Amino acid sequence: MAPSLEEPTTAYFEAPSKMAPNLVAPEPEHCPGPESEQAGQGDACAGCPNQQICASAPKGPDPDIPIITERLSQIRHKILVLSGKGGVGKSTFTSLLAHAFAANPDSTVGVMDTDICGPSIPKMMGVEAETIHVSNAGWSPVWVTDNLAAMSVQFMLPNRDDAVIWRGPKKNGLIKQFLKDVDWGEMDYLIIDTPPGTSDEHLSVNSLLKDSGVDGAVVVTTPQEVSLLDVRKEIDFCRKAGIRILGLVENMSGFVCGNCNTKSQIFRATTGGGKRLAKKMGIPFLGAVPLDPRVGMACDYGESFVDNFPDSPASKAIKQVVRSVAQFIGEEPDDVLPEDVLPEDTVE
Repeated sequence: MAPSLEEPTTAYFEAPSKMAPNLVAPEPEHCPGPESEQAGQGDACAGCPNQQICASAPKGPDPDIPIITERLSQIRHKILVLSGKGGVGKSTFTSLLAHAFAANPDSTVGVMDTDICGPSIPKMMGVEAETIHVSNAGWSPVWVTDNLAAMSVQFMLPNRDDAVIWRGPKKNGLIKQFLKDVDWGEMDYLIIDTPPGTSDEHLSVNSLLKDSGVDGAVVVTTPQEVSLLDVRKEIDFCRKAGIRILGLVENMSGFVCGNCNTKSQIFRATTGGGKRLAKKMGIPFLGAVPLDPRVGMACDYGESFVDNFPDSPASKAIKQVVRSVAQFIGEEPDDVLPEDVLPEDTVE
């Protein structure tokens, strides 16, 4: 049975192989928050199982933020991957980005899947059947390779196809645990895959990581105006939330023929596509990643596309994005990923 709104999270995760630290009961709608002066006293607090705790708890900033900051202090770079609309290949791009960073054996990479209701990273990484383990140091992420790890709610589900039917506060509680309780250890990069849009999860990740030194966000779009319309909102969200934008990536930018390796346009850039949008909004354009049917196949089989098909234009484009991101976060691109044959689109 899948987790629901009614059942407590602790009961759901009580199987020995899925044992996890307790989550608090979900907050009611319009919860003022434990740091508010109205905590435990507002109208929304009536009937909440946490009312007594909130009313008696000391007011002030979230006490878990310093714990999260300390936990993540051994991670050199933290990168968000955002998209305005679902279906633009954001999670696919995240998996490609992670594999590309991990192509350097001297780098250690982690992927945190915060898309609680649609966790797809484990499938794309080939570790869907794995479960998390708990030690004195906290939850252990699932290691995909010797230098690539992942954490997702998918590892906690008894059945692969179980739906996670949670409201925002409960999802936010799990995201906090991914940051506070997972023993990431020393890493070079933590890539955080987020749900599409600008929802509770994005606000929570931003507030919980505000003291942890987030490098910024990579925003993913497709060429057509329907996607760009929502990306403009995503960029506006980042600016209002104080999230640095590392750059924009245009995904599904043309189609690569598997026989002749040539590229043709599928989604027409009727208003100029991602490159023009980036220029207009004053953010870097990191590159255009073309469609390649083998990307979907690699994700279905949980394999690294960039390792298996290094000569694909899509692989070359991803490697260019990695080198560009490295430059924007203060690393030498050649140290992060040795230079390959680069695609036509470069940083603007």
